[in-house]
Amino acid sequence: MARLLERDPQLWLSRSWTTRAQRPGEADDAYVFVDRMTFEAHRDVGGFLEWAEFLGNLYGTPVPTIVPGGKDVVLEIEVQGARQIAAIDPNALLIFVVPPSHEEQERRLRGRGDPEEIVQRRLAKAEEEAHAAAELGALEVVNDDLERCVEEIATLIRTARG
Repeated sequence: MARLLERDPQLWLSRSWTTRAQRPGEADDAYVFVDRMTFEAHRDVGGFLEWAEFLGNLYGTPVPTIVPGGKDVVLEIEVQGARQIAAIDPNALLIFVVPPSHEEQERRLRGRGDPEEIVQRRLAKAEEEAHAAAELGALEVVNDDLERCVEEIATLIRTARG
């Protein structure tokens, strides 16, 4: 995401909230880390564009208070949230980024320090997410080479802009 944002100054990334614990070494600004009560209170007053529960944790995109003029908003969300966004804006550009293989996905999950139970649950969920993304008409981009993946996403965005 950082490379995509560097490449395209017209993009503005909305920072998601989560009730998930911060991983060791994860950047403080990767998410807004909150407890479940805080998240639910914000949700209950309509504070999220979309929200979802994923593997026991809550994730949500806050309603933007200020979006810099002329910027396209980027959301990093699960397919549950993508369904909600598609319902709000049927013209939203949905891009589903996938690993090149199940084995590579497992290696990446282990490499970021997720506990074994979470690795297994995420792997089991991956196939369900792929089917859901296809049903939504999301464009699929394989993240096998980071620079190529970023360029492909940037091209999809430029094409969608017209």
